[in-house]
Amino acid sequence: MELNKGLSDRVAIVTGASRGIGRAIAERLSAEGMRLVLAARSEDALREVVANCVTEASAFATDLREPDAPARLIAHAIRTFGRIDLLVNNAGATKRGDFLELTEADWADGFALKFFSAVRCSRAAWPQLVESAGSIINIVGIGGRTGSAEFAIGGSVNAAVLNLTKVLADRGVGDGVRVNAINPGAIWTDRLTRRIAVAARERGVSEEDAAASMAQAMGVARFGKPEEIAGAVAFLASPDAAYCNGAILDVDGGHTRTL
Repeated sequence: MELNKGLSDRVAIVTGASRGIGRAIAERLSAEGMRLVLAARSEDALREVVANCVTEASAFATDLREPDAPARLIAHAIRTFGRIDLLVNNAGATKRGDFLELTEADWADGFALKFFSAVRCSRAAWPQLVESAGSIINIVGIGGRTGSAEFAIGGSVNAAVLNLTKVLADRGVGDGVRVNAINPGAIWTDRLTRRIAVAARERGVSEEDAAASMAQAMGVARFGKPEEIAGAVAFLASPDAAYCNGAILDVDGGHTRTL
């Protein structure tokens, strides 16, 4: 892994940083020399990530669904490090299921954590990012580009975050802030592991066979690794991507075949 992205001593906020993709992003940015503020609901899990970081890192346990939580997170980052160079909006998981069975509460929860937290974090961090000529990277998902009957909430939320990325990138042209997005495909996280286990039980097959069948149905050779998303984040945050603004990068093994 090449670690020379010109990010040393800069400050990043990563939401949803306690596990999976968020944890991998935090550890990669720390390896690149960035100082970190890490947010998630579980303080214990965050402290484990902080312990694995090789640079200074601060844990901020909060529920970003609460309207005032994003502003408190940004204020904590400024108090701790005095600046913000990068905001990674990664928090957010949405409920799968039959559209006719998903409740109003399910929809509200999906938008509250992933969409509105990204809106609020971006708005609160924007003045600092203007000052540092920094950037925002939204971790979204391929469901925002290709609809699926069982992913009604997630697809709708992801599509909204993708549009938000374009909106903020347009604003960022004048303000000197770059805003880009990454669409992960099926990544080996706890959530994917649980989906595979459910599929295996329902079909009466081994988890290995269920995983292989799922990958084949998606048209990919394998599932991705959280570290591969983290590598894409490091690139988009770096000077190497200085001309990337409003870019939406699919990191999905070829799953998305549409333009």
